[in-house]
Amino acid sequence: MNKNMPPKMPQRKGVLKRVFKLLFGFYPVLVPICIFCILFGAVTATVPDLMIQKIIAAIEKWQVLGDWQSAFGEIMPLVLVLIVLYIIALAAVVLQTQLMAYVTQGFLGKMRKTLFNTMQYLPIKYFDTNKHGDIMSRYTNDIDTLRQLISQAMPAILRSGVIVLCVLGIMLYFSVWMTLILLAGVVLMMLVSKKVGGGSAKYFVRQQRSMGKTEGYIQEMMNGQKVIKVFNREEKCIEDFEKLNEELYHDSTKAHAYANVLGPVIMNIGNVLYVIVAMAGGIMCLMGVGNLSFSGLPLSVSIIAAFLNMTKQFTGNVNQLSQQINAIAMAMAGAGRVFELMDEAHEADEGKVTLVRGTLGDDGIFTEKAHGQWYWKCPKENGFEYVKLMGDVTMTEVDFHYEEGKDVLHDVSVYAKPGQKVAFVGATGAGKTTITNLINRFYDIADGKIRYDGINVNKIKKSDLRRSLGIVLQETNLFTGTVMENIRYGNLDATDDQCRDAARLAGADDFISRLPQGYDTLLSNNGANLSQGQRQLIAIARAAVADPPVMILDEATSSIDTRTEAIVQRGMDKLMENRTVFVIAHRLSTVQNSDVIMVLDKGRIIERGDHEKLIAEKGTYYRLYTGAFELE
Repeated sequence: MNKNMPPKMPQRKGVLKRVFKLLFGFYPVLVPICIFCILFGAVTATVPDLMIQKIIAAIEKWQVLGDWQSAFGEIMPLVLVLIVLYIIALAAVVLQTQLMAYVTQGFLGKMRKTLFNTMQYLPIKYFDTNKHGDIMSRYTNDIDTLRQLISQAMPAILRSGVIVLCVLGIMLYFSVWMTLILLAGVVLMMLVSKKVGGGSAKYFVRQQRSMGKTEGYIQEMMNGQKVIKVFNREEKCIEDFEKLNEELYHDSTKAHAYANVLGPVIMNIGNVLYVIVAMAGGIMCLMGVGNLSFSGLPLSVSIIAAFLNMTKQFTGNVNQLSQQINAIAMAMAGAGRVFELMDEAHEADEGKVTLVRGTLGDDGIFTEKAHGQWYWKCPKENGFEYVKLMGDVTMTEVDFHYEEGKDVLHDVSVYAKPGQKVAFVGATGAGKTTITNLINRFYDIADGKIRYDGINVNKIKKSDLRRSLGIVLQETNLFTGTVMENIRYGNLDATDDQCRDAARLAGADDFISRLPQGYDTLLSNNGANLSQGQRQLIAIARAAVADPPVMILDEATSSIDTRTEAIVQRGMDKLMENRTVFVIAHRLSTVQNSDVIMVLDKGRIIERGDHEKLIAEKGTYYRLYTGAFELE
C-alpha cells in the first residue's frame, strides 16, 4: 500500500450510530433527561426574539399614542415571562451539565472496561503482531475523543440545531423576504464548512493513527533502554523518533490549521450577512416594499430589530455547528480505532471437555470434591465420561507455520508419558518454544494431532487445558503487588502457607525473607527492585503453587547464576516429581537427567534418546555437548 495514500476514512454514520446505541444502552434514562434539558434550554433561548419584537412594538405604539400606562401593561408581563423562563432554563442547564458529566465519565469507564474485557480474550497472535504502545493509545487518546464528542460536541450540535430551526421558523413568521436573504448567506457558510471540514476530518484521522504509531515506538524504546545504551544507538533512536514525530506534527498541523480557519471564516461571513440583512431591511422599509410573512404584520422597525438579533443568533449557531465538525472528526477517528479492537475476533475455542476435581467410584459415579483427583469431563451421548488427568502428551506428525508457506515445524512427533521429563535442545529458531506454544494452544497446528491423556486438545476447553499446564518462561513477568500476591497468582485459592512452601520449593524463600517487608514487599515495574535471577525464582514459585500435572520450563534457569542454579535445581527436581515435564534449555547440563532428549534443527526432530544414547551416537547433541564444555 502506498504510504502517501490517505488512510481509509471511517464510516461516520455507522460509527456514530454505534456510539449512541452504546450510550443509550448504558444510560437509557439519564440520556433522555439530558436531551430534554438541552432541548428546553434551546427553545427558551429563542423566546426573547418574539418578546423583543412585541416590546419594541409596544414602545412604538406608546410613542404614537402617548399612552405609557397601556405600553407598561403590555411590557411587564412579557418581562416577567422572560424572567421565569430564564430561571427554569438555568435550572435545566445546571441539571444537564451535572448529569452529562456523570454520563460521560461513566460511558468512558464502561468503554474502557469493554475494551479491556475484549483484549483479555484475544489470541496471543494479536499481541505478537501489534505494537503495545499503539494498543495503549486506544485506551487513552482514542477513548478521550469520545469524551469531547459526548460532553461537548453532541450537546452543542443538538442545542444549536434546535435553535437554528426555531429561529428559522420565527424569521419566516415575521418576513419571508429577509429570511431568503439570510439563507443565501447560510448556503455559503455550508459550502465553506463542507470544504474546510472535509480536510479537517481527513487529517484528524491521520493524526490519531500517527499518534498511535508514535506512542508504540516510545513504549518500545522505554522497554529497550538497556539494549539501546549497550549498542550506543541513542542517535539512531532519536532519528527514527523524529521521523514519526514529524509525521504526527504534519498531520496535527494540517488538521488544526483546517479546524482553526473554519471558525473565523464562518464568523466573518455571519458579520457580513448581518450588515446585508440590516441594509436590505432598512431599504425595504423605506421603500414601502410589501412584507410577505405568516404573521401578516407590515415590515417595521420592531421586526427589523428582532430580525437582526435573530440573524446574529442564527449565524452564531451555524458557526457553532460548523465548529463541531472537528470534534466529530476526531471522535470518528478515535471511535473507529476503539471499535477496531473491540471487533477483533476472540480466541476460537470449540472445546467441550472440561477439568473437574473429585473422586470416581467403582460404580462409575463421579463426586466433585475441592481436594480430589483431577479428571477430564468428556461429554458423551448418554452423559459424561471421566478420564483421569495423567499428563500423557503426544504429538503426531505435526506441521505448523505462522505464515502460509513458511513451515516452522514439519512432521514433528513427541511422546511424553506421565512422569517423564522431555527436553528440547537445538539452535535458536529451531522450533523448541513453538512446540510448547502448540501444547497449550497459544497457536493451533496446521496438520497432525496433539493428544492429552488420549483426548484431542482441540476438544478440550482452552482455559481448562491451560489450568492443567504450569509454565515458567524465559522472560519473567511480575505484576504490581506484593511478593505474596505474585506467587499466589498461580493459584488464587492458595493460602499464605502454601505460597511459602512453593517459595521454599523453588529456593526463593531465603532471599524473600531478607527483603525489607519479606513476603509483603511491594513489587512494581515488573519487579525492577529485584535481580533477574530473583524474579525468575518468584516465577518458578508461582508455577509451583499452581501444582499442575504438566510443567513447561522454557529456559527457566537461564537468568540464574551457576550457584543459584544448583539451589533452584534441587527445588525443581522436587517440583518435577510425578509430573510430565517439558524442558527447553541451552545449558545442556540441566537436561542430562531427562528421560528423553530431542534435538531440533530447522523445525524437524533430527535426534532423540537419553543423554548416554545421544553421546554414544556422536551426532549433533554430542557436538553441542562437547562444545559447551569447551566454551566453559
